[in-house]
Amino acid sequence: MSGADEDAGQTSRRKAGDGAASEGQAKPTRTRARAKKVSATAGPDLGSDKLYFKIGEVAQIVGVPAYVLRYWETEFKVIRPQKSRTQQRVYRRRDVETLLKIKHLLYAKKFTIAGARQQLRLGGDAVEMAPPSSRYLASQSLAALRESLDDLIAWVENTESTANTAADPVEFIRTRGGARALIDEAAAAGEAQPLLQRTGREPL
Repeated sequence: MSGADEDAGQTSRRKAGDGAASEGQAKPTRTRARAKKVSATAGPDLGSDKLYFKIGEVAQIVGVPAYVLRYWETEFKVIRPQKSRTQQRVYRRRDVETLLKIKHLLYAKKFTIAGARQQLRLGGDAVEMAPPSSRYLASQSLAALRESLDDLIAWVENTESTANTAADPVEFIRTRGGARALIDEAAAAGEAQPLLQRTGREPL
């Protein structure tokens, strides 16, 4: 093989290697973009799996007073809370997410009401949501922690009660219904006869 042919072969191999490397680098980029899209459509963590919220809860989540929510209802027709049997406003989870978008547009992006309304109309799904109120999330975390502590206390108390009963023979017999009930239970299981027999003694 001539020197020119060798150089041509090395050049073609380098090009093929560069193409494979660039192709391999493009794949993670597409993966990251896809992952970002999935996380964006997953919705915010509201600290609850509830599908409907009362106006007081929504005010805590969004971090604005209830009268602000009522005002936004009049300006943004996309927010349509339902009414409960007691005529209280009940917001769907989708309504809460829309309210978080409105807050982001008004408070973070500094849009006017008309501008925010136009943004929602043109591309509502692409509008970023404001994070839920930190005070609300803290209260949800505290409630979950309190529930876990209550479960732990109940488990410890139950364990101590069982341990105390097992350590006191009299209490154990009493909880089982008395000595006769305990003997009957052993007899039913075929274990009473060995207990009542005297071993190691010759009959008189």
